Amino acid sequence: MASKKNVQVTHISPRTRALHMALISVVSVLNRPDVDERLVHEAGIALDRALFPLLVMIERLGSIGIVDLAGRAGRDYTTVSRQVARLETLGLVQRRASETDARVRAVTVTPKGKSMTDALDAARERMARKLFAEWSDAEVDTLVSLLQRFATDIEAQASGKGRA
Repeated sequence: MASKKNVQVTHISPRTRALHMALISVVSVLNRPDVDERLVHEAGIALDRALFPLLVMIERLGSIGIVDLAGRAGRDYTTVSRQVARLETLGLVQRRASETDARVRAVTVTPKGKSMTDALDAARERMARKLFAEWSDAEVDTLVSLLQRFATDIEAQASGKGRA
């Protein structure tokens, strides 16, 4: 007699599936090396494409510990530590004792690093203008507003502070 396996049936609504597929598409594009290289080229900077996302995160988030940075980047702590050391050698970031926990070494962007993220921001703005050329200002504003709300809610849920 054939055995019956207990297989969990997973249901997902069409809306949740569509959202998930859209997010996969967006993240897939954002994680592509050639897209990173185009942004670095458009910014006119010389920086390894593996380093610039970390530099931007440090600039955006302010003083941040390596463990937190690694978690946010989805990378291994030792890898991020080596990459931050490289950014430090380039004079783009500096490490110092955290203001909130003396046991933690926090990373902050230097003026030279800020200058580099400013160039990346200018390039990102030029690229966004091309991307949204056929969108109305209201459509772009709606997208930004909803994405900000989504980001806030998903971060709260991930930290256990939001609705399950």
